[in-house]
Amino acid sequence: MRLKEGIQAWLNGALNDPVAQILYKNSQLTKTQLETLLIDILAENISGKPLKYDEKAKLRLTKAKISRGSFNRTLKQAKENVVKSIYTVLLLGYLGIFETTTLDPYLEIANKLKEYVEAYKDLPETDKERKDHLKIIEIIREELETSLKRLSSASAEEV
Repeated sequence: MRLKEGIQAWLNGALNDPVAQILYKNSQLTKTQLETLLIDILAENISGKPLKYDEKAKLRLTKAKISRGSFNRTLKQAKENVVKSIYTVLLLGYLGIFETTTLDPYLEIANKLKEYVEAYKDLPETDKERKDHLKIIEIIREELETSLKRLSSASAEEV
């Protein structure tokens, strides 16, 4: 039971992260698919042991009981959407779209996301340094949110 609570707390944190929310809302994944994919990929790392699919199904955040079959169908849909997204990126690269300046804002955000993740990995040991570092992380997160919102609203207007 502690494992389930720990994984669900981690899932809630990940799914409620403001940057993750903006990214998933503009992705090819539904929230349920993202949750299922995260459970499938990361639950075993967190638990430190192999988990069967019926055990993974019980880790979902919903109160309703999820069958192994339902979990597997959602997982299959999530993986298909991820693969289609990757093929889309490959296709655009192949056709030379990535060589144009129209993707520069996306690449800038990708670099900012990398900076954000790296900042979390390098938390200092002392409280004073950590406090200053967390302020920097918060500034990066706010910049990311603003940029992502601007980019997603600009994308919606162009369609």
